[in-house]
Amino acid sequence: METSLQDIAVDELLNRFKNKQPEIIFNWKDPHTDAEGWVVINSLRNGAAGGGTRMRKGLDAGEVETLAKIMEIKFTVSGPAIGGAKSGINFDPNDPRKEEVLERWFQAVSPLLKNYYGTGGDLNVDEMKHVIPFTEQFGIWHPQEGIVTGHFHPAEREKILLIGQLRQGVSKKLEDPRFSPNISKKYVVADMSTGYGVAHSVKHFYTLFKAEELKGKTAIIQGWGNVAAAAAYYLAQDGVKILAIKDRDGAVIKKEGLTFEEVTELFQKRKNNQLQSEQLISNEEAEKFFWEIPCDIFIPGAASKLVSSENMNRLISNGLQVVACGANAPFIEKDIFFGSTTQQLDRQVSLIPDFIANCGMARVFAYLMKATKIEITDEAIFNDISDTILLALQELREVSADEKNLTKRALDIALKKLIL
Repeated sequence: METSLQDIAVDELLNRFKNKQPEIIFNWKDPHTDAEGWVVINSLRNGAAGGGTRMRKGLDAGEVETLAKIMEIKFTVSGPAIGGAKSGINFDPNDPRKEEVLERWFQAVSPLLKNYYGTGGDLNVDEMKHVIPFTEQFGIWHPQEGIVTGHFHPAEREKILLIGQLRQGVSKKLEDPRFSPNISKKYVVADMSTGYGVAHSVKHFYTLFKAEELKGKTAIIQGWGNVAAAAAYYLAQDGVKILAIKDRDGAVIKKEGLTFEEVTELFQKRKNNQLQSEQLISNEEAEKFFWEIPCDIFIPGAASKLVSSENMNRLISNGLQVVACGANAPFIEKDIFFGSTTQQLDRQVSLIPDFIANCGMARVFAYLMKATKIEITDEAIFNDISDTILLALQELREVSADEKNLTKRALDIALKKLIL
Protein backbone atom coordinates (compact mmCIF):
# COMPACT_ATOMS: atom_id res chain seq x y z
CA MET A 1 0.00 0.00 0.00
CA GLU A 2 1.33 3.43 -0.92
CA THR A 3 2.26 5.61 2.06
CA SER A 4 0.13 8.72 2.46
CA LEU A 5 1.92 12.04 2.82
CA GLN A 6 0.03 12.52 6.09
CA ASP A 7 1.69 9.35 7.47
CA ILE A 8 5.26 10.46 6.77
CA ALA A 9 7.15 11.62 9.88
CA VAL A 10 8.22 15.24 10.04
CA ASP A 11 11.88 14.16 10.25
CA GLU A 12 11.67 12.46 6.86
CA LEU A 13 9.81 15.39 5.33
CA LEU A 14 12.43 17.75 6.71
CA ASN A 15 15.29 15.68 5.30
CA ARG A 16 13.66 15.66 1.88
CA PHE A 17 13.27 19.42 2.01
CA LYS A 18 16.77 20.12 3.32
CA ASN A 19 18.44 17.81 0.80
CA LYS A 20 16.63 19.18 -2.23
CA GLN A 21 19.05 21.21 -4.33
CA PRO A 22 18.07 24.86 -4.94
CA GLU A 23 16.78 25.54 -8.45
CA ILE A 24 19.00 28.59 -8.98
CA ILE A 25 22.24 29.79 -7.39
CA PHE A 26 23.46 33.13 -8.74
CA ASN A 27 27.03 34.00 -7.71
CA TRP A 28 28.50 37.50 -8.09
CA LYS A 29 31.98 38.87 -7.44
CA ASP A 30 32.39 42.61 -7.21
CA PRO A 31 35.07 43.84 -9.66
CA HIS A 32 36.16 46.71 -7.38
CA THR A 33 36.21 45.18 -3.87
CA ASP A 34 36.44 41.73 -2.30
CA ALA A 35 32.64 41.62 -1.92
CA GLU A 36 30.93 38.42 -3.04
CA GLY A 37 27.21 37.82 -3.25
CA TRP A 38 24.68 35.08 -3.88
CA VAL A 39 21.02 34.83 -4.76
CA VAL A 40 19.75 31.38 -3.81
CA ILE A 41 16.32 30.49 -5.18
CA ASN A 42 15.20 27.30 -3.50
CA SER A 43 12.35 26.91 -5.97
CA LEU A 44 10.26 28.89 -8.42
CA ARG A 45 7.10 27.50 -6.86
CA ASN A 46 4.12 28.83 -8.80
CA GLY A 47 6.39 30.96 -10.97
CA ALA A 48 8.26 33.14 -8.48
CA ALA A 49 10.37 33.32 -5.33
CA GLY A 50 10.94 35.90 -2.62
CA GLY A 51 13.42 36.76 0.13
CA GLY A 52 15.33 39.74 1.49
CA THR A 53 18.86 41.00 0.88
CA ARG A 54 21.42 40.98 3.70
CA MET A 55 25.06 41.96 4.10
CA ARG A 56 27.57 40.86 6.69
CA LYS A 57 31.25 40.05 6.83
CA GLY A 58 31.81 36.29 6.78
CA LEU A 59 28.49 35.37 5.15
CA ASP A 60 28.65 32.41 2.77
CA ALA A 61 26.51 30.58 0.25
CA GLY A 62 25.45 28.00 2.83
CA GLU A 63 23.88 30.65 5.04
CA VAL A 64 22.01 32.10 2.07
CA GLU A 65 20.69 28.66 1.13
CA THR A 66 19.52 28.10 4.71
CA LEU A 67 17.61 31.38 4.68
CA ALA A 68 16.10 30.67 1.25
CA LYS A 69 14.66 27.39 2.55
CA ILE A 70 13.29 29.14 5.64
CA MET A 71 11.63 31.70 3.34
CA GLU A 72 9.91 28.92 1.41
CA ILE A 73 8.44 27.62 4.67
CA LYS A 74 7.55 31.17 5.72
CA PHE A 75 5.45 31.68 2.59
CA THR A 76 3.18 28.81 3.70
CA VAL A 77 2.24 31.11 6.60
CA SER A 78 2.41 34.60 5.12
CA GLY A 79 1.54 33.89 1.49
CA PRO A 80 1.70 34.13 -1.44
CA ALA A 81 2.25 30.46 -2.34
CA ILE A 82 5.65 30.97 -3.95
CA GLY A 83 9.19 29.65 -3.59
CA GLY A 84 11.76 30.78 -1.07
CA ALA A 85 14.86 32.79 -1.96
CA LYS A 86 17.49 34.97 -0.31
CA SER A 87 20.25 37.37 -1.31
CA GLY A 88 23.44 37.67 0.70
CA ILE A 89 26.60 39.72 0.29
CA ASN A 90 29.84 38.88 2.10
CA PHE A 91 31.13 42.37 2.89
CA ASP A 92 31.70 44.54 5.95
CA PRO A 93 28.58 46.74 6.32
CA ASN A 94 30.69 49.36 8.12
CA ASP A 95 32.98 49.78 5.11
CA PRO A 96 32.49 53.26 3.55
CA ARG A 97 32.12 51.57 0.14
CA LYS A 98 28.98 49.72 1.25
CA GLU A 99 26.56 51.72 -0.90
CA GLU A 100 28.78 51.41 -3.98
CA VAL A 101 28.80 47.64 -3.51
CA LEU A 102 25.02 47.54 -3.10
CA GLU A 103 24.52 49.65 -6.20
CA ARG A 104 26.60 47.25 -8.32
CA TRP A 105 24.86 44.27 -6.70
CA PHE A 106 21.37 45.46 -7.54
CA GLN A 107 22.44 46.24 -11.09
CA ALA A 108 23.68 42.65 -11.45
CA VAL A 109 20.49 41.04 -10.08
CA SER A 110 18.01 43.41 -11.76
CA PRO A 111 17.00 40.88 -14.49
CA LEU A 112 15.92 38.43 -11.77
CA LEU A 113 14.02 41.17 -9.93
CA LYS A 114 12.23 42.15 -13.09
CA ASN A 115 10.92 38.70 -13.91
CA TYR A 116 10.57 36.20 -11.06
CA TYR A 117 12.37 37.23 -7.84
CA GLY A 118 11.21 39.72 -5.21
CA THR A 119 13.40 41.10 -2.44
CA GLY A 120 13.38 43.51 0.49
CA GLY A 121 15.57 44.76 3.32
CA ASP A 122 17.33 42.44 5.74
CA LEU A 123 20.36 42.45 8.01
CA ASN A 124 22.39 45.66 7.38
CA VAL A 125 20.40 46.44 4.23
CA ASP A 126 17.56 48.93 4.64
CA GLU A 127 14.37 48.70 2.58
CA MET A 128 13.87 52.45 2.28
CA LYS A 129 17.48 53.65 2.14
CA HIS A 130 19.01 50.95 -0.05
CA VAL A 131 16.65 48.45 -1.68
CA ILE A 132 13.98 50.72 -3.15
CA PRO A 133 16.29 53.52 -4.42
CA PHE A 134 18.82 51.17 -6.04
CA THR A 135 16.25 48.91 -7.68
CA GLU A 136 14.41 51.94 -9.07
CA GLN A 137 17.70 53.16 -10.48
CA PHE A 138 17.89 50.03 -12.63
CA GLY A 139 14.34 50.08 -13.94
CA ILE A 140 12.61 47.95 -11.31
CA TRP A 141 9.20 49.45 -10.48
CA HIS A 142 9.29 47.87 -7.02
CA PRO A 143 11.58 45.24 -5.37
CA GLN A 144 8.63 42.81 -5.40
CA GLU A 145 7.97 43.31 -9.13
CA GLY A 146 9.35 39.88 -10.04
CA ILE A 147 6.75 38.20 -7.82
CA VAL A 148 3.95 40.27 -9.30
CA THR A 149 5.11 39.31 -12.79
CA GLY A 150 6.11 35.69 -12.27
CA HIS A 151 3.36 34.58 -9.88
CA PHE A 152 0.31 36.70 -10.65
CA HIS A 153 0.81 37.24 -14.40
CA PRO A 154 -1.32 40.39 -14.31
CA ALA A 155 -2.48 42.38 -17.28
CA GLU A 156 -0.59 45.65 -17.66
CA ARG A 157 -3.26 47.78 -16.00
CA GLU A 158 -3.58 45.40 -13.04
CA LYS A 159 0.19 45.22 -12.70
CA ILE A 160 0.39 49.00 -12.46
CA LEU A 161 -2.28 48.95 -9.72
CA LEU A 162 -0.53 46.19 -7.73
CA ILE A 163 2.86 47.89 -8.00
CA GLY A 164 1.20 51.13 -6.92
CA GLN A 165 -0.19 49.43 -3.81
CA LEU A 166 3.24 48.03 -2.97
CA ARG A 167 4.92 51.40 -3.41
CA GLN A 168 2.29 53.15 -1.30
CA GLY A 169 1.98 50.53 1.46
CA VAL A 170 5.60 49.57 2.14
CA SER A 171 6.74 53.20 2.25
CA LYS A 172 3.67 54.47 4.07
CA LYS A 173 4.48 56.84 6.93
CA LEU A 174 2.85 55.65 10.14
CA GLU A 175 0.20 58.11 11.27
CA ASP A 176 -1.65 56.11 13.91
CA PRO A 177 -0.05 56.53 17.39
CA ARG A 178 -0.92 52.91 18.22
CA PHE A 179 1.67 51.74 15.73
CA SER A 180 4.40 54.41 15.80
CA PRO A 181 6.88 55.36 18.55
CA ASN A 182 6.60 58.96 17.34
CA ILE A 183 4.20 60.04 14.61
CA SER A 184 6.17 63.24 14.04
CA LYS A 185 9.11 61.13 12.85
CA LYS A 186 9.14 59.33 9.52
CA TYR A 187 8.70 55.76 10.70
CA VAL A 188 7.16 53.71 7.92
CA VAL A 189 5.43 50.34 7.63
CA ALA A 190 8.68 48.64 6.58
CA ASP A 191 10.42 49.82 9.76
CA MET A 192 7.92 48.34 12.21
CA SER A 193 5.99 45.47 10.62
CA THR A 194 8.29 42.53 11.35
CA GLY A 195 8.81 43.49 14.99
CA TYR A 196 5.07 43.98 15.36
CA GLY A 197 4.53 40.41 14.18
CA VAL A 198 7.14 39.08 16.63
CA ALA A 199 5.41 40.84 19.53
CA HIS A 200 1.98 39.62 18.45
CA SER A 201 3.21 36.04 18.10
CA VAL A 202 3.98 36.18 21.84
CA LYS A 203 0.67 37.88 22.61
CA HIS A 204 -1.32 35.25 20.69
CA PHE A 205 0.71 32.41 22.23
CA TYR A 206 -0.24 33.49 25.74
CA THR A 207 -3.90 33.89 24.75
CA LEU A 208 -4.18 30.53 22.96
CA PHE A 209 -1.97 28.28 25.05
CA LYS A 210 -2.06 29.82 28.52
CA ALA A 211 -5.23 31.96 28.54
CA GLU A 212 -3.14 34.79 29.95
CA GLU A 213 -2.47 38.42 29.06
CA LEU A 214 0.96 39.93 28.42
CA LYS A 215 0.71 42.59 31.10
CA GLY A 216 3.21 41.93 33.87
CA LYS A 217 5.27 39.39 31.91
CA THR A 218 9.03 39.96 31.69
CA ALA A 219 11.28 39.85 28.61
CA ILE A 220 14.86 40.21 27.48
CA ILE A 221 15.81 41.31 23.97
CA GLN A 222 18.85 40.39 21.88
CA GLY A 223 19.57 42.98 19.17
CA TRP A 224 18.30 46.51 18.64
CA GLY A 225 17.75 46.77 14.89
CA ASN A 226 14.34 47.30 13.36
CA VAL A 227 13.00 43.84 14.28
CA ALA A 228 14.21 43.58 17.89
CA ALA A 229 13.56 47.22 18.77
CA ALA A 230 10.05 47.20 17.30
CA ALA A 231 9.24 43.90 19.04
CA ALA A 232 10.36 45.38 22.37
CA TYR A 233 8.35 48.55 21.74
CA TYR A 234 5.11 46.66 21.06
CA LEU A 235 5.65 44.23 23.95
CA ALA A 236 6.23 47.15 26.33
CA GLN A 237 3.11 48.81 24.92
CA ASP A 238 1.17 45.72 26.06
CA GLY A 239 2.58 45.92 29.58
CA VAL A 240 5.60 43.59 29.31
CA LYS A 241 8.55 44.60 31.48
CA ILE A 242 11.71 44.73 29.35
CA LEU A 243 14.47 43.71 31.77
CA ALA A 244 17.45 43.84 29.41
CA ILE A 245 18.49 44.71 25.88
CA LYS A 246 21.74 43.24 24.56
CA ASP A 247 23.19 44.68 21.37
CA ARG A 248 26.49 44.23 19.53
CA ASP A 249 28.43 46.77 21.60
CA GLY A 250 26.90 46.26 25.03
CA ALA A 251 23.68 46.05 27.00
CA VAL A 252 21.19 47.95 29.11
CA ILE A 253 19.99 45.94 32.11
CA LYS A 254 17.33 47.13 34.56
CA LYS A 255 16.16 44.49 37.02
CA GLU A 256 12.86 46.24 37.79
CA GLY A 257 12.16 46.63 34.08
CA LEU A 258 12.33 49.52 31.65
CA THR A 259 9.19 51.62 31.46
CA PHE A 260 7.32 51.95 28.17
CA GLU A 261 8.62 55.52 27.95
CA GLU A 262 12.21 54.33 28.45
CA VAL A 263 11.86 51.67 25.75
CA THR A 264 10.37 54.26 23.40
CA GLU A 265 13.25 56.64 24.09
CA LEU A 266 15.84 53.93 23.43
CA PHE A 267 14.05 53.08 20.19
CA GLN A 268 14.23 56.68 19.00
CA LYS A 269 17.83 57.20 20.14
CA ARG A 270 19.19 54.36 17.98
CA LYS A 271 22.14 55.28 15.80
CA ASN A 272 22.66 53.10 12.73
CA ASN A 273 20.16 50.70 14.32
CA GLN A 274 22.37 50.29 17.39
CA LEU A 275 21.61 50.76 21.07
CA GLN A 276 22.63 54.14 22.52
CA SER A 277 22.40 54.77 26.25
CA GLU A 278 24.35 56.34 29.10
CA GLN A 279 23.58 53.13 31.04
CA LEU A 280 25.21 50.91 28.42
CA ILE A 281 27.50 48.29 29.96
CA SER A 282 30.29 46.54 28.06
CA ASN A 283 29.82 43.30 26.15
CA GLU A 284 32.12 41.51 28.55
CA GLU A 285 30.02 42.62 31.51
CA ALA A 286 26.78 41.92 29.64
CA GLU A 287 27.79 38.31 28.95
CA LYS A 288 28.10 37.70 32.70
CA PHE A 289 24.59 38.88 33.54
CA PHE A 290 22.31 38.82 30.47
CA TRP A 291 21.89 35.05 30.21
CA GLU A 292 21.22 34.68 33.94
CA ILE A 293 18.24 37.05 34.07
CA PRO A 294 15.01 35.31 35.18
CA CYS A 295 12.38 36.17 32.53
CA ASP A 296 9.27 34.83 30.84
CA ILE A 297 10.06 35.83 27.24
CA PHE A 298 13.23 35.89 25.13
CA ILE A 299 13.43 37.58 21.73
CA PRO A 300 16.55 36.56 19.77
CA GLY A 301 16.42 39.37 17.21
CA ALA A 302 20.01 40.17 16.26
CA ALA A 303 21.25 37.85 13.51
CA SER A 304 21.42 34.19 12.53
CA LYS A 305 23.33 31.58 14.56
CA LEU A 306 24.40 33.76 17.49
CA VAL A 307 22.68 32.08 20.46
CA SER A 308 24.37 29.00 21.95
CA SER A 309 22.76 26.05 23.68
CA GLU A 310 24.64 27.11 26.83
CA ASN A 311 23.04 30.57 26.64
CA MET A 312 19.60 28.99 26.35
CA ASN A 313 20.16 26.46 29.13
CA ARG A 314 21.01 29.30 31.51
CA LEU A 315 17.79 31.13 30.61
CA ILE A 316 15.67 27.98 30.85
CA SER A 317 17.09 27.12 34.28
CA ASN A 318 15.91 30.56 35.42
CA GLY A 319 12.30 30.06 34.34
CA LEU A 320 12.12 31.05 30.65
CA GLN A 321 8.72 30.18 29.16
CA VAL A 322 8.62 31.30 25.53
CA VAL A 323 11.04 32.23 22.75
CA ALA A 324 9.85 34.15 19.68
CA CYS A 325 12.47 34.09 16.95
CA GLY A 326 12.90 37.61 15.58
CA ALA A 327 16.04 36.50 13.73
CA ASN A 328 16.04 33.67 11.22
CA ALA A 329 17.80 30.51 12.49
CA PRO A 330 19.07 32.28 15.65
CA PHE A 331 20.74 29.27 17.31
CA ILE A 332 24.29 28.03 16.80
CA GLU A 333 24.22 24.59 15.18
CA LYS A 334 25.79 22.86 12.20
CA ASP A 335 22.55 21.88 10.52
CA ILE A 336 20.80 24.18 8.05
CA PHE A 337 17.93 24.71 10.48
CA PHE A 338 15.95 22.71 13.04
CA GLY A 339 19.16 21.00 14.02
CA SER A 340 19.90 19.27 17.32
CA THR A 341 20.04 22.51 19.34
CA THR A 342 16.72 23.78 18.04
CA GLN A 343 15.08 20.37 18.47
CA GLN A 344 16.23 20.19 22.09
CA LEU A 345 14.98 23.72 22.81
CA ASP A 346 11.66 22.93 21.14
CA ARG A 347 11.18 20.14 23.67
CA GLN A 348 12.17 22.35 26.63
CA VAL A 349 10.35 25.66 26.03
CA SER A 350 7.62 27.15 23.88
CA LEU A 351 9.64 27.97 20.77
CA ILE A 352 7.73 30.07 18.22
CA PRO A 353 9.62 29.49 14.96
CA ASP A 354 11.02 32.30 12.86
CA PHE A 355 8.79 31.51 9.88
CA ILE A 356 5.76 32.38 12.04
CA ALA A 357 7.13 34.98 14.45
CA ASN A 358 8.97 37.16 11.95
CA CYS A 359 6.72 36.83 8.90
CA GLY A 360 5.40 40.39 9.30
CA MET A 361 7.11 42.05 6.35
CA ALA A 362 6.47 39.06 4.09
CA ARG A 363 2.80 39.35 5.04
CA VAL A 364 2.77 43.08 4.24
CA PHE A 365 3.99 42.28 0.72
CA ALA A 366 1.39 39.51 0.36
CA TYR A 367 -1.42 41.76 1.61
CA LEU A 368 -0.50 44.55 -0.80
CA MET A 369 -0.35 42.10 -3.73
CA LYS A 370 -3.42 40.01 -3.01
CA ALA A 371 -6.01 42.26 -4.66
CA THR A 372 -6.42 45.69 -6.12
CA LYS A 373 -8.12 48.52 -4.23
CA ILE A 374 -7.42 47.16 -0.75
CA GLU A 375 -7.49 49.35 2.34
CA ILE A 376 -4.02 50.84 2.85
CA THR A 377 -4.10 52.18 6.40
CA ASP A 378 -1.87 51.53 9.40
CA GLU A 379 -4.68 49.64 11.11
CA ALA A 380 -5.56 47.46 8.11
CA ILE A 381 -1.95 46.49 7.40
CA PHE A 382 -0.94 45.75 10.99
CA ASN A 383 -4.20 43.96 11.85
CA ASP A 384 -3.63 41.72 8.83
CA ILE A 385 -0.17 40.78 10.17
CA SER A 386 -1.64 39.97 13.58
CA ASP A 387 -4.52 37.95 12.11
CA THR A 388 -2.16 35.94 9.90
CA ILE A 389 0.05 34.98 12.85
CA LEU A 390 -3.00 34.21 14.99
CA LEU A 391 -4.29 31.79 12.33
CA ALA A 392 -0.92 30.02 12.16
CA LEU A 393 -0.81 29.57 15.95
CA GLN A 394 -4.45 28.49 16.06
CA GLU A 395 -3.57 25.76 13.56
CA LEU A 396 -0.88 24.53 15.98
CA ARG A 397 -3.32 24.70 18.90
CA GLU A 398 -5.88 22.63 16.98
CA VAL A 399 -3.33 19.86 16.47
CA SER A 400 -2.31 19.85 20.14
CA ALA A 401 -2.65 21.97 23.28
CA ASP A 402 0.95 21.07 24.20
CA GLU A 403 2.96 24.26 24.82
CA LYS A 404 6.16 22.49 23.75
CA ASN A 405 7.17 21.15 20.32
CA LEU A 406 5.60 24.15 18.59
CA THR A 407 8.33 24.34 15.95
CA LYS A 408 8.11 20.65 15.12
CA ARG A 409 4.33 20.87 14.69
CA ALA A 410 4.63 24.02 12.60
CA LEU A 411 7.22 22.39 10.32
CA ASP A 412 5.03 19.33 9.89
CA ILE A 413 2.11 21.52 8.78
CA ALA A 414 4.27 23.64 6.46
CA LEU A 415 6.23 20.82 4.84
CA LYS A 416 3.09 18.88 3.99
CA LYS A 417 1.97 21.95 2.02
CA LEU A 418 5.29 22.07 0.16
CA ILE A 419 6.17 18.43 -0.49
CA LEU A 420 3.74 16.67 -2.81
